[in-house]
Amino acid sequence: MRKTFIWILLLLVSCTGYAQKKKSKTTDKAPVETVAPAIEVKPQTPPPTKVTSVEGITEYRLHNGLRVLLFPDNSKQTFTMNVTYLVGSKHENYGETGMAHLLEHLVFKGTPKYPFNIMKELEDRGGNFNGTTSLDRTNYFEILTATDENLKWAIEMEADRMVNSFIAQKDLDSEMTVVRNEYESGENSPVGVLFKKLSGAAYQWHSYGKSTIGERSDIENVSIDRLQAFYKKYYQPDNAVVVLAGKFEEGKALNYINEYFGAIPKPNRELQKFYTREPTQDGERVVTIKRVGDVQYAAVAYHIPSGSHEDYAPIAILSNLLTTRPSGRLYKALVDSKKASSVFALTRATKEPGIMMAFAEVLKEKSLDDARNTMVKTLNDVVKNPPTKEEVDRAKTELLKQFELNFNDADRIGIFLSEYIAMGDWRLFFLYRDRIEKVTPDDVLRVAKQYLKDDNRTVGLFIPTEKPDRSEIPGEPDVAALVKDYKGKQAIASGEEFDPSPANIEGRTQRSTLPNGMKVAYLQKKTRGESVQLRMTLRFGDEKNLVNKGTIGQFTASMLDRGTTKMTRQEIKDEFDKLKARVSIFGSASTVTVSIETTGPNLAETLKLVSHVLKDASFPADEFEKLKNERIAGIESQRTEPQAVASIRLQKYTSPYPKGDPRYAEDFDESLASIKALKLDDLKKFHKDFYGANNGTLAISGAFNTAEINSVITEQFGNWKSPANFKRLEARIKKVQPIDEKLETPDKANAFFLAQYTWEYSDSEPDYAALELGQYMLGGGTASRLFSRIRGKEGISYGVGSFFNAGNLDKVGTFTAYAIYAPENVGKLEETFKEEILKAVNEGFTAEEVEAAKSGWLQSRSVNRAQDASVASTLNNYLFTGRTMKWDEELEKKVQALTVAEINAAIKKHLNYNNLSMVKAGDFAKAKAKAEGN
Repeated sequence: MRKTFIWILLLLVSCTGYAQKKKSKTTDKAPVETVAPAIEVKPQTPPPTKVTSVEGITEYRLHNGLRVLLFPDNSKQTFTMNVTYLVGSKHENYGETGMAHLLEHLVFKGTPKYPFNIMKELEDRGGNFNGTTSLDRTNYFEILTATDENLKWAIEMEADRMVNSFIAQKDLDSEMTVVRNEYESGENSPVGVLFKKLSGAAYQWHSYGKSTIGERSDIENVSIDRLQAFYKKYYQPDNAVVVLAGKFEEGKALNYINEYFGAIPKPNRELQKFYTREPTQDGERVVTIKRVGDVQYAAVAYHIPSGSHEDYAPIAILSNLLTTRPSGRLYKALVDSKKASSVFALTRATKEPGIMMAFAEVLKEKSLDDARNTMVKTLNDVVKNPPTKEEVDRAKTELLKQFELNFNDADRIGIFLSEYIAMGDWRLFFLYRDRIEKVTPDDVLRVAKQYLKDDNRTVGLFIPTEKPDRSEIPGEPDVAALVKDYKGKQAIASGEEFDPSPANIEGRTQRSTLPNGMKVAYLQKKTRGESVQLRMTLRFGDEKNLVNKGTIGQFTASMLDRGTTKMTRQEIKDEFDKLKARVSIFGSASTVTVSIETTGPNLAETLKLVSHVLKDASFPADEFEKLKNERIAGIESQRTEPQAVASIRLQKYTSPYPKGDPRYAEDFDESLASIKALKLDDLKKFHKDFYGANNGTLAISGAFNTAEINSVITEQFGNWKSPANFKRLEARIKKVQPIDEKLETPDKANAFFLAQYTWEYSDSEPDYAALELGQYMLGGGTASRLFSRIRGKEGISYGVGSFFNAGNLDKVGTFTAYAIYAPENVGKLEETFKEEILKAVNEGFTAEEVEAAKSGWLQSRSVNRAQDASVASTLNNYLFTGRTMKWDEELEKKVQALTVAEINAAIKKHLNYNNLSMVKAGDFAKAKAKAEGN
């Protein structure tokens, strides 16, 4: 039974093209379809170059890059001719799975020189032959009687089919049923299916996760053009190794090889290096397969290094001592205990990092979970109960025995070397033996600790099911036929051609004040689909009565639409959906802002529902607990996020507000403590004591009936007053000494850089326009200096920039810069950032930069004003600050009139690199260790 399992797995690992001596019919005349012209032997071919010789095997190199290994052995009356091409399923792209294996089949179909089926000719010579495809390589071999005629024929034939195989459509058509049958044979095998699925789950990015046989849809639909291109690319002398082993005259054989293979010119193309690497697995994965079957299987897979790595030898010992019969640890734990009927392992020696697998066959009446748990426990116990010298010596003896027996057989070694050639070099065959001899119990324990980790494990389960219940997904329909006669519904209403200039917006805006003091602004216009946007802000409280109300105020706003005295959370959502309204409500201790997007005909009813939600919130206890849990989870998830860590640290350092002030900057622990201390009654009381609209503002932009909506707003909000005293919370700054800190966030691939400076400044300052445009050129967009240098030229950061805020009611100016980057680039990032800041301050900007910036800045503002959401938001804010769109018009005139000197003077005056506080968060320790080679 165990041999059967391993045979099936070998078929999966190396897809076999043809069984030995497979018979096929021949035709009298085969049509000639060539991919490349037939080889013409050149009379003057440079002689081979001897490279090295190891234990009877000698390597030569031909002028065209072909490598040749000669291993003479006169003890047998046969020779083995083996050609290994360094192309396998790893090299297949999207839509090409199974292509390397398909090609292996087609290469047996003949060439113009050998127009009849090559299998027939090999069989006529009494040869044993085959072709196999694996992950990293494809090989073709034949074992023939050792005659000069056979030797010459085999060499000439292999050289010819290297570049002259038909690779014809007719052969693809006829061979498709054969390959499909091979695919279906693998699909019938439970352990084979589990092997494929387990590999696919273990490898998420690397092509080793794809089965060599390929996916059925790719196999059945591949075009002959793609196959021919694949063949031309990889079947070339510089991508192949010829092995000749057995009885032959070395000089004559080398001359034949040089004559026929040497006649093939070295290709002009250059093969690209395969650079995809499987990311480190960061948690156990589980894949479950349910198919018809009679037995269950449990399997595990662990990522391991490549076959050429020094750790592979002790891993091979480890694999052996786990599953060898009857002493293997897994064998004893599972088979001796009758939890499984058999166990076996497969350790893939590949060119790039591979996987170590272990399988257990479990009878239907046995517990699959029990077998799986026992398997995992046994593997984990290797670290707790280290391998003994007896176990290691036994495994070494078995593996070295296999090596010696293989090496004693020239035919076998002639084929077996393909695996080591694919790993990188045939001499790895001997190096592997030497490493096995040196393995100690400590080495085996070391690799067990390194690779048998829970987070490096993928578990596979095969569960037999009499009637699998699967979801067969239908193919995509003929879209052209679907839409051919489609007419659609009546076109929606189109909007007017609206001029988004400040002057036009101001001229079209109507403003008024409700009886309670609430201010409103209406910009009525025709819009596409009668769309409309609304922004409303309620303001309440003062610095005294809001002490210790920061978290309470935030939660109160977030609870408003989670239930009212008349409606549940779901009913509120359903009603907004019926009204085609997108409504969001968010707030703090001193404000609540409502955003509405809907259509004009639905605006009135939407406002009534919003009024009900704002006034009659019921604060359901279950929703309160859900909200608390959501916020707690959100904070916990940010604890090690570089951006959050850096931002909170800088806020905490620069914030001028004391604990208790609603604007106080809390750290993670303080936020969690505030949330956990919340009581539902706190929210209800806050709502009762503070909510009202008398200090509020509301603005609408879009298609609506002004008279109707004004009436609804007056009715719903015009008499609603906050019981609490209101005084605007004045912003202020805190003068601090600049800091430069580096915070560790372990296991985060990305780092975050944040720099900030705050000073007394408002947007009423004479040089505000100059500073605004100067900052825009420095870091305000993709054409800015910071972006162009740090992302565009240096390639350090995906996202980098800066922004500048100036108070409109208080003198608080803030310059902030940021960047995301790899932790190992922290030095380079800081250096380039400093250079660009100093360059802007010391050298200023050019006239060309200024003219381009003026155009871009002005156009971006025009684009924003073309959006009703932006207009509603601006008008809403201006109702509070006492401004109109005239302010925007004047600012844009100032910007247009700016000189280079004015901009450079503003930057020089206000931007000082030495005033910047900088915080960097990332896994810098790991980056440092990696740079030092640890």
